[in-house]
Amino acid sequence: MESRCWWILRTCSNRARLSISSLIALKTVNSIPLVFKREKELAAVKINAAEVDIIASELELDKKIVETTLREHEGDAVAAVRHLLC
Repeated sequence: MESRCWWILRTCSNRARLSISSLIALKTVNSIPLVFKREKELAAVKINAAEVDIIASELELDKKIVETTLREHEGDAVAAVRHLLC
């Protein structure tokens, strides 16, 4: 009887682990379209290349980081610089 209880507990534990793993995977898969949607929205924001160069050189940051920050702040250079400095 004791070995049967152990088997039931182990089986339930494995099923619970699989259920949790599948939920985590499902959540990850379901959030992928949101990531692409956000990237698409950011790509649509127009930014000034000169502002990217100036901010990157003055703050000694990578241009990609500055570009992303500018896009997140809808091209507002002042708001982007404030965000990068804080």
